[in-house]
Parts: sequence; C-alpha cells; structure tokens
Amino acid sequence: MNQVAERPAAAPYRDHDRVDMLRIRDLHAFYGESHILHGVDLEVRRGELVTLLGRNGAGRSTTLKAIMSMVGRRTGSIVIDGTETIAMKPHRIPRLGIGYCPEERGIFASLDVEENLLLPPTVRSGGMSLDEIYEMFPNLYERRRSQGTRLSGGEQQMLAMARILRTGAQMLLLDEITEGLAPVIVQALGEVLIQLRDRGMTIVLVEQNFRFAAPLADRHYVMEHGRIVEEIAAAELPSKRDHLHTLLGV
Repeated sequence: MNQVAERPAAAPYRDHDRVDMLRIRDLHAFYGESHILHGVDLEVRRGELVTLLGRNGAGRSTTLKAIMSMVGRRTGSIVIDGTETIAMKPHRIPRLGIGYCPEERGIFASLDVEENLLLPPTVRSGGMSLDEIYEMFPNLYERRRSQGTRLSGGEQQMLAMARILRTGAQMLLLDEITEGLAPVIVQALGEVLIQLRDRGMTIVLVEQNFRFAAPLADRHYVMEHGRIVEEIAAAELPSKRDHLHTLLGV
C-alpha cells in the first residue's frame, strides 16, 4: 500500500506558534438523552496537524460536531482563536475561520466541479483562488466541467476539501477523509495535508487509517468512551507504537 513519505521533523515552535487555535475543556455533548462526550480536554496550536484516533463509537466525530455546535446539547468550554463559543449559534462558528468536512461530503450532484467550488460564501479573507485550488488538486482541474454525480469517491473528497479552502478557513476539521478510497488517492490527500500545514493551516483530523495519519501529525489524541485517554507527540510515536496499536485494536 502506498503511504505518505515521512516528513522532516518539525522545527521547534516559536513563542507565537504556541498560541492555541483551539482549546477544549471539560466538553460534554448530548444527542437527546444520550451522553456521548464525557469531559473532553484538548488543545491544538496554530499551525499544528493533530489527529483524533480511536475505535468506532469512541466520540471522535462527535467531538468535531460539538466544535461546530452540531450536537443536541454541549457544556464545558470551546475556545476558538481566543473566542469562547460554547453558547454560539452554529451559523456563526465558520466565521471564526473554521471549515468542517464531514464524512457525507455534501457535493451538489447537479453542479459541475467549478460550480461547486464557486458556490460557498467567503467567510474570511485569504481564501484560495481557483488557480491555487487547481494547482493543489490537479484532478479537479481535469474534471472541472464534470457533474458531481460523475466524480469518483476520491474526487468528491478532494472537491469537499477544496470547497472549504475557498472560504478563507484557517482551521480544518476533517472527518474520515480516506475512508473507502484507493491507495493512490489516499497518498494524494496526504500530500495535500502536508501542503496545507506548510501554508500555516491548522488541521484536526479524525482518521481510522493509522498508517495514513501516523507520519502526518504533530500530535495524536486517542479517544475511548467519549474521553481523551492518551496524548502522543510525533517524537514519542516510535516508543509508544505498540501501546497505541493496543488502544486502537490494530
């Protein structure tokens, strides 16, 4: 299976890099009477790529939805780029520079690729131009006149990510972007994530494919039963790999 090449070790964080883009404290989330998250605590620094790992049902996707205020109820604290958002309405959160890419992708099947890219509103300055998008995703340039229904699963995933980058988002919440995709597409998506991180983008990646996520991330959070049970920095990964495999059941 093709894998993303190991990236060079990240340079030491400078003082201004230590500013948290996202800080979550004692986050609880509910769907109706179902209590899904049980006191999640995590931080993501500006410019980091951080993964949420765990088995199915651990609460990883719910954590992303809770950040976007897309759960029935949430309590605790979610600070995004210095702004407390726990009481904020869902439609206001993207204006803080947050882009969410759910598993469903949400491609408009009746529109072609370029129309899908032109549809989202700009929520902040600094969004990528079409030329920049096509340079990053050459497959989309080749299929720019193809309708959403005619795209492969991998092309739909690329389009879903590219559409968010048009909005000016500076932090991406990505939910299982490699699920069901061919290895060559998985490798291409990994290369895109490296480019985005190198541009200063902050990324939170929910991922089942540990072989894909391992070489990309600055840090890994492991979830079980709606809680964070382990935090592993990239430098610690070689010594903790067996322990992590036990937690993940791989």
